[in-house]
Amino acid sequence: MTKILRWGLLSTARINRRLIPAIRAARGHTLSAVASRNLERAEQYARQWKIPQAYGSYEELLADAEIDVIYNSLPNHLHAEWSIRAAQSGKHVLCEKPLALSAEEIDAMIAAASANQVVIAEAFMYRHHTRTHRVQALIHSGAIGEVQHINAVYTFQFDRPDNYRWQPEAGGGCLWDIGCYPVSYARMIYAANPIEVYGKADMTPGGVDQSFRGLLTYPNGSTLSIFCSYVSEYYSHLEIHGSLGKLLIENPYSSARGDPLYLLKNDRRRNIRTKMPRLIAQGEVEDIGQAILGKASQRLPLSESREINQTLTALYESSRTGAPVKL
Repeated sequence: MTKILRWGLLSTARINRRLIPAIRAARGHTLSAVASRNLERAEQYARQWKIPQAYGSYEELLADAEIDVIYNSLPNHLHAEWSIRAAQSGKHVLCEKPLALSAEEIDAMIAAASANQVVIAEAFMYRHHTRTHRVQALIHSGAIGEVQHINAVYTFQFDRPDNYRWQPEAGGGCLWDIGCYPVSYARMIYAANPIEVYGKADMTPGGVDQSFRGLLTYPNGSTLSIFCSYVSEYYSHLEIHGSLGKLLIENPYSSARGDPLYLLKNDRRRNIRTKMPRLIAQGEVEDIGQAILGKASQRLPLSESREINQTLTALYESSRTGAPVKL
C-alpha cells in the first residue's frame, strides 16, 4: 500500500495559494489541516480551500498525530523556531525561504531534524523546475564553456506597508526576501560558496533594505552581481556568461510556460524550449516526499541552505561596515 503523506499548513499566508493545489496534484500527498492563531480565521480559511481540519493554534496542529508534513509559511523570524518545534513533534517540514536568519539557527534545525529522524527542506520552487534542470544540463555539457559571471536582477514594487517584510525585527528586507534567489542560483551553478562579498543597501528610515546591490567572488575567480529592490517595477532576469556563450533566462525563479530561455553563441540566438509543469510548486512537494520515503536525496540539502544563509548574512555585514567580507 502506498504511503499517503498528510500535510498541515502552519498559517494562512498568501503564498499557501501556490502550495495548496500542488499538494493536491502530487501523487501520494493530501492536504489535511490548517492552523492559525485565531480559530475563526482558520475555520474560514478551511472552508474557502476545502481543508478538512482547522486549528486555532499552531501547537494544536503540531499535536495532531495524523499530520506527517508541515508547510511553514510564517514570517522569516519564525521559520527556525516553528520548524524545530514541528521536528520535535515528529513532523517533516517544508519551510519557506529564507530557511532562517543565521547559520546558528540552521545548525539547530539540522540537529532537530537528525534527532527526530525527520526531513526539513527549504522551499526554493525554482530548484525543481524542468527549465532549471535544463540550464544545469547545458552548463554541464559545456554549451557555454566555463562560467565566468552571473548577472541577476529581481525587482518589484512592494506597497504593503503593514507587511512583516518592512519590519527589521521580523527578518524583513529585500535581500532576505528576493535577493536570496540569485544567491541560491549562483550556489547551484558554481557548486561553491563565494570567497568574498561586497554589499550596499538602500535602507528605509525603519531600518529595512528596500534595495540591495551585491558583488560576489567565487573560488575560481568567477563572479555574481545582484540587484534586488522593492521600489523598482517588476523585472526578473538572469544572465549566465561563459567563455563560449551565454544563457539568458527570463523569470528564472517562478517559471511558467512561455518564459524564454535563450542560448547565445556564435552570433546566434536560440530559444531553448522546455516543458513546464502546470503547477510550479509541485516539484518541491514531490522532492520532500521522495526524501521522506527514502527514495531519493533532497535536491537542496540543509548543508547547502546553510551556505546560502552564510552568504546572505555576509552581504548584510558588508553593507553595514562598507567593506568587503571574506567567507
